Amino acid sequence: MAASAEKHDVFKAIADPTRREVLRLLSENERPISEIADHFEISRTAVTKHLQILKEAELISGRKEGREKIYQLHPEPLTEVKQWLSYYEKFWENKLSMLKYLVEDDNK
Repeated sequence: MAASAEKHDVFKAIADPTRREVLRLLSENERPISEIADHFEISRTAVTKHLQILKEAELISGRKEGREKIYQLHPEPLTEVKQWLSYYEKFWENKLSMLKYLVEDDNK
């Protein structure tokens, strides 16, 4: 399978801060590539590569509208990240509860 044709992992897609910012921008509303690129100090070609990775992870989609391509967010794949993080949230809640118990017990 060619590298450009394979589906990207959601975790890898959101690992890059530029791609996370693109997702944030698209969470506000649909945007053309020109508007997305204006938010970054990188080339439009670099922005296009980031958009392609997000598209392959099925986090965004694009549609042609005249000469411009308009991108929109599809947050559903992020549920995988949320589920993964929920385990660690429980872990930290347990650790913080234990710390609170130990601190309060030492104060007695």
